[in-house]
Formats: sequence, structure tokens, C-alpha cells
Amino acid sequence: MSALLRRLTESPTFAPFRTVVFRNLWLATFAANISMWMNDVTAAWVMTSLTTSPVMVALVQTASTLPVFLLGLPSGALADIIDRRRYFAATQLWVALTALVLATLSLTGALTAPLLLALTFANGVGLAMRWPVFSAIVPEVVPRPQLGAAMALNGISMNLSRVVGPVAAGAILSAVGSGAVFVLNVVLAVAAFVTILRWRSTPRTSTLPGERFVGAMRVGWQHVMQSPRMRSVLVRIFFFFLHSSALLALLPLIARELHGAGPGTYTLMLACIGGGAVVAALYFPRWRERFNRDQFVVIGTFAHAAMSVVVVFAPNAWVALPAIVVLGMAWISTANSLTLAAQVALPNWVRARGMAIYQMALMGGAAAGSFLWGQVAGVTSVRIAVCAAAVVGPVLWLLTRKLTVEGGADPDFSPARPANLPATAIEVGADEGPVMVTVEYQIDPAQSEAFAAVMQKTRRARLRQGALSWGLFRDTAAPGRYIEYFVDESWVEHLRRLERFTAADAGLREQRLAFHRGESPPQVRRFVAEGLQSAGPWPGW
Repeated sequence: MSALLRRLTESPTFAPFRTVVFRNLWLATFAANISMWMNDVTAAWVMTSLTTSPVMVALVQTASTLPVFLLGLPSGALADIIDRRRYFAATQLWVALTALVLATLSLTGALTAPLLLALTFANGVGLAMRWPVFSAIVPEVVPRPQLGAAMALNGISMNLSRVVGPVAAGAILSAVGSGAVFVLNVVLAVAAFVTILRWRSTPRTSTLPGERFVGAMRVGWQHVMQSPRMRSVLVRIFFFFLHSSALLALLPLIARELHGAGPGTYTLMLACIGGGAVVAALYFPRWRERFNRDQFVVIGTFAHAAMSVVVVFAPNAWVALPAIVVLGMAWISTANSLTLAAQVALPNWVRARGMAIYQMALMGGAAAGSFLWGQVAGVTSVRIAVCAAAVVGPVLWLLTRKLTVEGGADPDFSPARPANLPATAIEVGADEGPVMVTVEYQIDPAQSEAFAAVMQKTRRARLRQGALSWGLFRDTAAPGRYIEYFVDESWVEHLRRLERFTAADAGLREQRLAFHRGESPPQVRRFVAEGLQSAGPWPGW
């Protein structure tokens, strides 16, 4: 047994567990995920005993997922601009306190349907606030070569909890009652909170004041929209969940229609999805030596579609269950590859915001797909709806096949020092602005097209760093003379953009300088907006 444990520890699959911080945070998140699934299952069951309204029962699921749409980007902004350890602990404390209130009301018999709905929403708020910060923490605590394995272990955590949570909740509900489940949720939530508190994060050093909340959201959204890799990832994850959600949304009806299937078949199918995902995650390090992320996406998309068709045409569970295991493997392989692509496409300073937008695209695809295929099933049949989704998935991939989530080497976001640090001859306040920066280039006119291509990359880079606007002008009197300008919101935001300068930005700067033909480097000038007194409604009076 000890030899087996040693071999598992030395396996590349479990390599991130050698990092104590990751191991402890993984255990805390696993406990929190189990608590989440137990809470959702128990809340839905308890609601059926509190009210006969189908609307109220359906709203339990809405209340648990709606916060992701409402708070995705704000939670990511908070995770990027304040201490991540304290923020992570605060989100888990919120979940623990919500669980405590829910357990108290349940044990005292004071729980009502509206209260249960409100507390389910409150629990969803905690989960929506927690997910982006954990996604941003993982790349900080594991070496970059182990990031793929760490993402796979996170997938194992989510899928194991998907199996363990509902099964444990069902057993406790049958043996003791809902109050015991809610009490256990409190214990798990508190244990996760204590584990997070024991983590000592590396403080982010900066002499600049923290970002403002609204500005941080703007910059986060702008960064993602100006990143070709992130845009490709968002399209891919939305489309994948748009079609893959059909089978999961209609799985209870599929289980009911299987010949000889009983009520336990649905639970067994869910367990097979989770089990297949866990098996695939164990093989990820070996598979990644043979396939890149784009190949994972196309194989996963087509395999998921094929297995969905097998499941709905299966004559019995003995045929359906192995297909569902393969489907779970395809699902986690695609989702994990896209999550990893998003992680490596984001620098640390904006990672939580970027991953929050990624989660919103994922949940948006799942929600839209569940609604769409549910409507199709209502008009036609479950089998037709799943088959239609199985066709749509590969078709969407074919229509967007030029989008890549690999695209060669991943960008190097290690910090670098900008070439020109601002020197001021006048006093400039931190909040003064906007700040306009101009850069003057002199190039060979014969290279204008190649220079324009590099400046297009520069435009995206400046905007990703937070610039409000960007432009490039050519001099009508001097061929080959160009003026680049960009505007930052304020002086402190200008300094912050320089602080975010990375090795990838330095490489792009070298590409620009390679075109410059002047005797001295391109001249950089900085201008701060001057506040002018209004002359009134009638100038000149």
C-alpha cells in the first residue's frame, strides 16, 4: 500500500499535491464543493415539503445560479484589487454563516419557502464570489509546468463532489433528516474557512494606490475583449456548453425512458459522468504529450456529440452507462483544456477578472442550452432534442474552426521594466488626467504595411493594459513619419499601466523599434489634460 501511495505521489497527475499550499487549498475547495452539492440537493428536496408550487421548486435552481451572472465580473474585480487570501476567506465565511442560519431555521422549524429561497440565493452569492479568486490563486501557488495537472485535479474535485455530495445528502436525508445535512454543511464550510486562513499568500508589492472598483471592471472587460486568445476561448466554451448542456438538462427524462430503468438510474448516470471525468483527469498528463488544446477541443466536441446519440438510442442502461462514462471523459477533456487556455492567456494582475468573464460565458452557454433544448424537446421529443444538439456542436466547431486556443507559444507575462519611465518637470497629482502619450516613429515608407501590422498588435496591447483610446497618424509632409497616441484615465492609471509591463510587451516593443530609422530612439511625450473654467452658456459675454 505504501509503495502504491508513493507511486501516486510521484505521478505527474498528482505532482501539484507536492505543493503544500495547493494541497490544502484543494482540500478546502473539495470540502466546499461537497457542501455546495449537498446544499443544492437538500434545498430542492426541502422546498417540495414546504410548498406545492412548481415555480418555487424550480426557483431553487435559479436562485443558486443567478448570482454567477449578476456578480461574475464584480467578484473578479474585487479579487484582483484586494488581498486574495482575505477575500477568499471572507467569501467562505459568508457561505459558512449562510449555512449556519439555514441549519438553525431548519432545526427550529422556522424555515419557510421564501426564506429557503433567499438563503439559497445568499449561498449562491458566496459561491459566485469565491470561484474567480480560487481560479486566480492556483497559478500563483503551482509551478507553470504543473498548471495543467492542477487544473485537472480541480476538475477531479468538482466531479468527485458532484458524486459524493448528492449521495451523502440522499443518505442523510433518508436516515436522519434535512436538518442534519444543513448542520454537516456548516461543519464543512467552517473547516474550509479555517484551512484558507492558514494559508499565507505572497503579498503583491506596489507603491501605487489600489484600483477603483468600477475602473477595475472596465479594464478587466477591456483586457479580455482585446485578447484574441481569450476571445477564442470564450466563443469555444460558450458553444461547447450550448450543445453539451442538452443531455445533462434532459438526463432525468432520458433515465425515465430507458427500458427497465428505475429511480436510481438517474443518480447512477450522474455518477458515471463524474466517474468518467475523474478517469480522464488522471490521464491528462500523458494525453497532453500527444495532443494540444485545440485537438482536445475538437476530439471532445465530436466524442461528446457521438456518445449523446448513443445514450438516447440505448435500449437499456447497460448500453447507456458506458457511453455516459466516455461522454464524461470528453466533457472534462474539453472544459479542462479551455480553462487551461484561459489561465495562460491572462497575466496575474487581471486573472480573477478574466476567469470571472470566462465563467460567465460558460454558465451563459449552459443556461441558454438548457432553455433551448428544453423547448425543442417540448415541441418534438427528448431524442430529437439531444440529436439536434449533437449535430449543432460539430457544426459550430466547423464554422469556427479557424479559432485557436493554442496559437503557438503561450505569452510570457513575467514582469519587465519599461524602457522609458516618466520624468516630470511639473508636479502632477495622482488623479489628474486624462493623460495622453505620444510616440514618434520614423520608418522606411516601403515597410509601412509590415509596420501597420505590428502597430495593430500594439493597439490591442495598449488597450489590454487599460488605455482608454489609441490611434496612429501619418505625417502628410514627411513620408514615413508616424505619431502613435494613447490615452490613460489618470496619471496613476498611467503609472499602473507601466507597472503591468511584461516580457511579452517588451518583445512587442522590440518589434516596433526594429522599424524605427531615426538617429535617436522614438520620442515619447506625455501630456496631462488641463482643467479649463467654463465661460458660461454665452461665450464672449
